[in-house]
Amino acid sequence: MKKKITKKKAVTPKAALQKKKRKGSASVSLEAGKEIWPLERDVLFRPDRFKYVRKLIKPNGCVFCKSAEEGVGFKTLCLYQSKHAMVVLNKFPYNSGHILVIPKRHVADFDLLSKVEYQDLHQVLQLGVRVLRQTYQPAGFNVGLNLGAVAGAGIPEHLHYHIVPRWAGDLNFFPLIAETKTVIESLEMSFDRLVAYFNKL
Repeated sequence: MKKKITKKKAVTPKAALQKKKRKGSASVSLEAGKEIWPLERDVLFRPDRFKYVRKLIKPNGCVFCKSAEEGVGFKTLCLYQSKHAMVVLNKFPYNSGHILVIPKRHVADFDLLSKVEYQDLHQVLQLGVRVLRQTYQPAGFNVGLNLGAVAGAGIPEHLHYHIVPRWAGDLNFFPLIAETKTVIESLEMSFDRLVAYFNKL
């Protein structure tokens, strides 16, 4: 007489847990990584940053020239304008309060600036540091520019300085692994905070 062979039904971790609960088990321990899949992780979603990194966003014309034409306002993130220069909030900041100091005229190199434009640009650069110091009280700054595309300039056709407020311990692992930076305040918050100080000037 042939013995009837029955296939054992595969038991999922969830089913096993429910079975133990039904039997009145006081406690059920699950070994991390074996009983639960996939492991849960906190995720920082920034699809707008992905498009920027992949160069999928292609604005019409120069965004800096647009800021110069339209003036101060959140639409262009322009915070302040002098006769020959302006301050613009960085749309993709490295830190809270990250601003750009830019000549109004569309030039790619220092040699193309007149003496008056050059002086005004650097006076506004000094002003930008002063305003950030008053509004954010950082421990230091990164101040500089990338001259040319090979040097890392995102918009090489229009000269611009970066001013980045810095605090001790403000780095995290995101820039190292995903070209992403955690910034603690929104662009709206940064704009409102900074434009109030520039408006007093």
